[in-house]
Amino acid sequence: MAQEGFFPSLGYFAITGTGPRKAQAMTQRRLVEGVMENCPIRDILDRIGDRWTLLTLWVLADGTFRFTAIKREIPDISQRMLAQTLRRLEQDGFVSRKVFPTVPPRVEYALTALGRSFLAQLEGLVNWADENHDAVRAARQAYVPPAAEAVPWPERRVA
Repeated sequence: MAQEGFFPSLGYFAITGTGPRKAQAMTQRRLVEGVMENCPIRDILDRIGDRWTLLTLWVLADGTFRFTAIKREIPDISQRMLAQTLRRLEQDGFVSRKVFPTVPPRVEYALTALGRSFLAQLEGLVNWADENHDAVRAARQAYVPPAAEAVPWPERRVA
């Protein structure tokens, strides 16, 4: 039996159960005002789901690095984007930044305990990607988009 339920972690009302109502609810999710900011899944994915964050975390898994060493490990990232990524990771508590009082200043970045705890989860994703990358690429190559279906125009009645 289908019933309406609220799932605050996902941030929408949905129909639970089976049948056409569940399918309808899955395609017509209504976001509830104010829940987006409290949704842990959306919040974390928003932060780590960009192009550079996971790569930066993966580099820092090997220890403490200076900015230029991280840049060397991710050659296609711009200095500006790396600086933004490191700032966001520091803001979220994944990375610590240590400034040494030298001329010029020396800055080192390392994972915090929170960042290291995330690595355990990231490692599973990296292993899955390594194991399944060829299959995903083959599926992309073999994919044939469905042909657009012709939808007839409604007949017009002439009065």
